[in-house]
Parts: sequence; structure tokens; C-alpha cells
Amino acid sequence: MGSINKRYREEKYDNFQMEEMFKIKTGNQTIISEFILVGFGILPELQPLLSFFFLIIYLATISGNLLIIFLVIVDHHLHSPMYFFLGNLSCLETCYSSIILPKMLANLFTGQQSISFTGCMVQFYLFGSCIGIETYLLAAMSYDRYVAICRPLHYTSIMHVMAGVQIMIGLWIGSFLANCLTIALLAQLSFCGPNIINHYFCDLFPLEKLACSDTTIVQLVTFLLTVIFTITPFLLTLMSYIAIIATILKISSAAGRQKAFSTCSSHLMVVSLFYGTLIIVYILPNTPSLRELNKVFSIFYTVLTPLINPLIYSLRNQEVHTALRRVGCKIYHFARTQASILS
Repeated sequence: MGSINKRYREEKYDNFQMEEMFKIKTGNQTIISEFILVGFGILPELQPLLSFFFLIIYLATISGNLLIIFLVIVDHHLHSPMYFFLGNLSCLETCYSSIILPKMLANLFTGQQSISFTGCMVQFYLFGSCIGIETYLLAAMSYDRYVAICRPLHYTSIMHVMAGVQIMIGLWIGSFLANCLTIALLAQLSFCGPNIINHYFCDLFPLEKLACSDTTIVQLVTFLLTVIFTITPFLLTLMSYIAIIATILKISSAAGRQKAFSTCSSHLMVVSLFYGTLIIVYILPNTPSLRELNKVFSIFYTVLTPLINPLIYSLRNQEVHTALRRVGCKIYHFARTQASILS
């Protein structure tokens, strides 16, 4: 009997310590100080394999996107609005991966699934801002292709590098400022328990479900920002491609149609992959049976899309191939020159 009581006291003390790790008590109110990211709910023995898999994806994503950025900066043949936007897209994809994957890898390697309240808010803020930038960036890239195919004689007067710079400055500033409103409202919510987020990163819907206070204002603001930063750029992108396809179909020669379509096929694939998975994730009902499927589709637009985008552009874009060969030859000749000087 004494051993049973002793074990009960030990278990009660352990539970108390676990609660104190994730809560701060202020008066009569209990406030969450940390969240638990459930991740994929995998068995512990599979964590090393999954850690290695996501580490390879992260390294490949960073390498591929940095290579695109390097080529766009170094090769003057790529100093055009189209490749300026491509460089910004690669920069954005690098940010995506660095917002989500390092924390996921740290949790997998250490076995700890916790993230601080501040860290969770910062992760969601940066992730939401990047989403807002990417939607309009894809719309700007589709408009660039629209002008190039549908109004080629006016391309240089409408689309130029300075216009691209102005667009990107507006997108980065606008998205980060708009998301400040969401994060300010979200930080004002009371989180009194439970503190378990059934996801692998801090997304809006799982956080809203954990809030103890009224989330009506947050949901209203989120809806308005979704209209502004998701539905509107999606419709603009769709309109551009409807006009592009209509123009391509009017071209009489098959070779001309193929050449026109090849100039926008890579971007069309990126748009389809991004919006396709994004729509599936946020349209799927939030039921226990579909929750794991939701996480799998989230992997596509948060982890795999940043990896696939540079591959799509490097494999399907002849100008990127040529730029890579030119830069490779310059580096090779420079290395040979330096070696001969040293010898």
C-alpha cells in the first residue's frame, strides 16, 4: 500500500511539473507559455529516418534556390523583369523553408515537440507574410507573361526592371504590414489550455481552436485578408492565363504556339502546384479522419513546392541552362587563371 501511494505521489508530481512547463499562472488565470507541436504522430523509431529525409530536402531546397538567385544576379542576360521575379520567388522559397523546416528538424532530432508562445507567433507571422507575398508575386509573374505574349510590342515600355523593383518593394512591405494586424489580434487572445497543436508548424486554424476567448474579430480580419491576399491574386493570375491561352490558340503555326506556350509553361506548373495544394488544404473539412491528410497536403506547399520550383525552372528553361553554362565556364576559366598564377 505504501509503495502504491508513493508511486501515485510521484506520478502526480511529474504531471504537475509537466503542467508548469507549459503554463504561467497570473492570479486566477492560467496562460499558456509553450505549445506542443504534434507533428505527424510517428513512432519514435521512425524519427531518425524522417529527420534525415527532411534534412536532405532542406539542404536541396536552399542550394537550388540560392543557385537561381546567384545566376539572376551574376548573369546580365537574366537582368529582365521575368528573371528578377524568379530571383525573388527563389528568395521567398528560401525564407519559407527556413521558417518551418529548421524547427521541425530540431524537434525530430531532439524528440522535443515544444515551441514557445513567442516563437509560435513569430513563425506564423513570417509564414503568413510569405504566403501574402507569393500569391501576388505569382500574379505579377503571370502578368509579365501576359504582356510578353499578348502585347509583345509594348513589353519594354510596360515591364522593366525598375517596375519590378517597385512591385516587389510594395509586396514585401504590404504583406508584412497587413499580417501585423492578424498577429496583433491573435496575440491578444487568451490561451488557457490545452496547449497541443495538431500540426507540424504554427498555423492559424489550429491556434484559433486553442483560444479560450472569442475569435470572431480574428476570423473576420482573416477572411478579409484572405480575399485580398489569396482570392484576388488568384483571380488576377487566372485572368492573365485565360488571355494567354486565348492568344496562343490564335497563332496559326504549331511551332509558334509551342514557342509561346514554352515561355510560360514553367510558371503555369508552379502556379498550379501552389494553388492546387493550398485550395485542397483549406477546403478539406477539419475532421479527425481528414486531419492527417490535411497535414500531408500542407507538406506540398510548405516543404515540397520550394524544392520543386527551382527544379522546374532549371529543367524547363533554356535561358537558365545557358546562364548556368556561361557562369560555369567563367568560374572554370577564373580557377585555371588563378592556378596558373600561383604555380
